[in-house]
Parts: sequence; C-alpha cells; structure tokens
Amino acid sequence: MDHRVESFMANIIAKNPNEQEFHQAVQEVAESLIPFIEENPKYKHAKILERIAEPERVILFRVPWLDDKGEIQINKGYRIEMNSAIGPYKGGLRFHPTVNLGILKFLAFEQVFKNSLTTLPMGGGKGGSDFDPKGKTDNEVMRFCQSFMTELARHIGPDTDIPAGDIGVGGREIGFMFGQYKRLRNEFTGVLTGKGREWGGSLIRPEATGYGCVYFAQAMLKTRNDSLEGKIISISGSGNVAQFAAEKVTELGGKVVTVSDSNGYIYDPAGINREKLDWLMELKNIKRGRIKEYAEQYGVEYVEGMRPWSIKCDVALPCATENEINKEEAERLIKNGCFVVSEGANMPSTNDAVEVFLRNRILYGPGKAANAGGVAVSGLEMTQNSMRLSWHREEVDQKLQQIMKDIHETCIKFGKEEDGHINYVKGSNIGGFVKVADAMLSQGAV
Repeated sequence: MDHRVESFMANIIAKNPNEQEFHQAVQEVAESLIPFIEENPKYKHAKILERIAEPERVILFRVPWLDDKGEIQINKGYRIEMNSAIGPYKGGLRFHPTVNLGILKFLAFEQVFKNSLTTLPMGGGKGGSDFDPKGKTDNEVMRFCQSFMTELARHIGPDTDIPAGDIGVGGREIGFMFGQYKRLRNEFTGVLTGKGREWGGSLIRPEATGYGCVYFAQAMLKTRNDSLEGKIISISGSGNVAQFAAEKVTELGGKVVTVSDSNGYIYDPAGINREKLDWLMELKNIKRGRIKEYAEQYGVEYVEGMRPWSIKCDVALPCATENEINKEEAERLIKNGCFVVSEGANMPSTNDAVEVFLRNRILYGPGKAANAGGVAVSGLEMTQNSMRLSWHREEVDQKLQQIMKDIHETCIKFGKEEDGHINYVKGSNIGGFVKVADAMLSQGAV
C-alpha cells in the first residue's frame, strides 16, 4: 500500500474503531484518490477527502414497538447524513439484523460518490435498523415502521433528507413509514422515494437498480464491440435487484443460469426464462419463500450454503450484499472465463477480489457506478413529486439509460489509462469526487 494511503487510513481507523466495512470502503476510494489529490493541491490543502470521510451528522435512536403477543420489543434506529454539498441527503434505509454504525457509514460514504455520478443534485446518506422484517406479520412490521418514523420524521424532509428503501425495506415498509410521516407533519411531500405508483411513486423505480446494472454491463461490453447477446450470466441474490437484472439480461439476449438467497443458490443450465422468472418473483415477493423451492419446482441443482461464483459464466452480476465475492471466488470466476463483473449490490467484492479483477484487466464496474440506476430513478421520482407530475414508463427508462451512459462516460474520462484500458474503479472514484469536492471548495470550510 502507498505510504500516503497507509497514513490516511491509520487516522481513519483510529477515529472509527471496529468499523471494518467503513474502513474497507474508504480505503478503496483513497487508493484511487490520494495520487489524484497530490496532483491537485487545492483538494489537499482544504482536506476535502478527510472531510468527506467524516459524516456531517449521525443520528441514533431507540425504536420500541409492540409485537402481536403484546410484548414490547426494542431496536436501534440510525440515520447517517454524510454529505450535502451538492443536494439534500439521499440514500436508503436498511432493516436487517446485521445493521450497525460501520455498515451504514460505509453505505453512506459510497452513496456520496454514487449520487454525484448520477449528475443529479443529491447528497449522500443512509440509515436503517437492526430490526428483521422476516418472520414478522404485516401488523408487526407496520407498528415497527410507525415507531421508527415517529423519531426519524424530525430529521428528514423533501429539501433536507429523502430516504428510500434498501435490504428489508420494500414497498410495504415505505408505505407504512410515509403514512406515519404524513400524520405527524400534516403534509403530503416527496419525503421518501420508492412510493406506490398511485401516491407519488415513479414508474420503473423497482426495476431501476437491476436495469441500470445491466445497462452499465452493456456499455462496458460496447467498448470491446461486444454485447450481452448469447452470454452466460451468473446472478447472486433473488430480491428486487436480482429479479430485474435477470429480466433485462433475458430481454437483451443473455442467459441467466443462477440466482441465490442467504441459504444457497440454484443452477439452471437451461436458463431462467420469462415464465420461470415470473414464478420466482411470485415465490420471493408474494409467498416470501426460499430459493430451494425453485430447484424443486424445475428439477435443477440446488447448492446449500454456497455462493454461485464457481459456476462457469461470461458475466457475473453480484446483486445480493456486501463482501459476497472474496479473493478465491474472484480467481475462480476468472479461471472459468468470466470477463465482465457489474455490481448490482453495494461493495459486493472485497478489496482483494477487486485487485484480482483489476490485475486481470476484465471489465469491472464497481457498485458506485454500476448500481447507481436505483438512486438515479429515486432522483427522478423526487423531480416528479416536486413538479406534481408523473412521467410515462418509456420516458423514465430513457432517462435512466442516459444517466447510465453518462456515468460510463465519466468513468472513461477519469479512468482511461495510457494504453486505452479503462479502470472503472479509478474513473468512478475520481469522477464522483471532483463534483462534490468542487462544491465543498465553493461553499467554504463547512
């Protein structure tokens, strides 16, 4: 590691002990940015990177709620308001037992760069709770969401902080929280994104992260005069992002052969066609079942307790969660012929895995670029709310495709090396940084 990066990271670790995911996210960015900052002393003198790595505000609160047995349960609630240099805080809420301060700070830090890359005026934030919606009744989820929003409402607003969904927070949870915000504030505003279509939501918001991830993969392939047509695709996850990534890949002529959940993965060599995908969507979205049932339904292989990265593929789309591809799995992917990785999840590859991708010079789209489609359409939802208008599906999809092309162009601008190879990690980190850094310089030491 560069001694300047080492010195910077020593300071970050000392100030933020026991927050491994946050350290990992900052280090990945620092390795690209510190050499760039050395060449641009205005950023160095103003200590812009040090300021970006420190949240503007961290909110922690208690969330008491009543379960169906009449017993009081208590969870922790969080909101990290990371950076508002280019717009109000924007980023998802995650409800999952693994949620802690370190994970949310890493997500909020990534969000600053991702939102900057979209070209839309959005700052970065993230929040959530260690509450687990799995196994809870609708009434229990509603009571939790209402208690959570009762506290959060005083810290957010359409011009301050606009949360969205993330893992464990879908349309149901957004609806319950929006209803409570409206009761408390007596106003109907675009304070949350991912809302229902009938009450302020945007068309293709559910599809946006998965679609955007595939559009980015397609843009990377185009630089080599190639496309997704006829490619074998391995996808992890089976939630919102994975489902719509699979839908778009199939539409573009690729063949999806894997999906997974926290228990294991299925391998369907014939490919997950439209009919199978519809069945999978009903299983996961309505029945809330496990991926093993897909294997039983279609007579395909199910591998318990493993991730799908040992399966031979041309393109890998990690769409589950952070650190789901380690160094060994990255090496196995490359050995099996994978030459495109486009990240649908946030930081799904460990730093060691990213090094493997970069060393082998594959087409590697990091999450802050490749999965920015979700927050991009959230930004478009905010615009529609402000205008009290609703755009057609085709219009939103065209805007999404254009934003993903713009992000790709930014990555080329800042990441193209002398031999013509595009380092998308460097390109997305520097491209996302410059816009925020210049805004911070303009606004003074705030």
